[in-house]
Amino acid sequence: MDSKSNQASPVGSATCRLYMTEADLRQMYGLLMEARSRTNDWRYWHVGDLAFTFFMIDCHLDPRRHVRLWHDGSKLVGYATLNDDPFFDWQVLPEYEGQGVESEALAWAEGLVAELRVKDAERWKGPMVVGTRQDNAERMEFLEQQGLQRREYVEVDMRRSLGVALPQESLPPQALRSGFHVRALAGDASEISGRAAAQREVWHPWTVGDVTDEQYARFMRMPGYERDLDVVAVAPDGTIAAYVNGWLDPVNKIGDFGPVGAREAYRRQGLARAVLLEGLRRMKARGMDRVCVSTGEGNVAARGLYESVGFRIVNRYVEYARGAAIREDVAAAH
Repeated sequence: MDSKSNQASPVGSATCRLYMTEADLRQMYGLLMEARSRTNDWRYWHVGDLAFTFFMIDCHLDPRRHVRLWHDGSKLVGYATLNDDPFFDWQVLPEYEGQGVESEALAWAEGLVAELRVKDAERWKGPMVVGTRQDNAERMEFLEQQGLQRREYVEVDMRRSLGVALPQESLPPQALRSGFHVRALAGDASEISGRAAAQREVWHPWTVGDVTDEQYARFMRMPGYERDLDVVAVAPDGTIAAYVNGWLDPVNKIGDFGPVGAREAYRRQGLARAVLLEGLRRMKARGMDRVCVSTGEGNVAARGLYESVGFRIVNRYVEYARGAAIREDVAAAH
């Protein structure tokens, strides 16, 4: 399949084309929420997963080349994304699974990676990785039939009910006495710059931290982003010390956290826990009844943080690729 063109798809009555406008992104969100409503909390991505993935593509690549869509008439029935590293994902409505979209999506992604390697072999030298939840037997079987192999990297998927009471405290007493406070990100240029700087510091040197001030401001205008769920812990001098992005799925009443981080100088002071608790309160006020978050299985600190505010492991996410190279755990700060 030509990765550059729009064309008919041999999958039933579906047609495929590349991403064009923001209306496509909104349809992608709608697909995920509809599919989740008909399955369970883990078979499909949360809209927050897609939002940040799309942001990374918009920052470093081009959605009009790295996002592909499948429609049946005017209805979006599947999509695929190819991100940095390279990381590939596809999502298809339940009734269209197993009809060929998966094979088309994989062929498109591998063809695009091959083109990109010709132009920049160093940047795209790693194996193309795709993930799945461990209980999605059909997706795992498809990947193995295509010759992809299971890798060692594993994430834990965690969930917290908002029907269980939240702790009353937010900031630890010492942080309160020192003048820290927790609130939503302000919309002025100075604070946006500080928020982008925190993202860069926490995630350096991974691509998720490669964000300019201008790009973060653009992120704030994306569908799905809500500034009152971009919760920050602010030091007395105005430095953004810790943060969490929150995302809402109003159809299924489930929230999502990510990314989550605290700058190195402000870790182990209860600040990341404080922004999570505030995020949980805000999500409950917005009608969510549960919240999910994920992190690397080996990231003991992050798992302990999430467990401290009531999250519990309910699933695992595993990766596949051609070849046996091990992907580095990029969730060290998540």
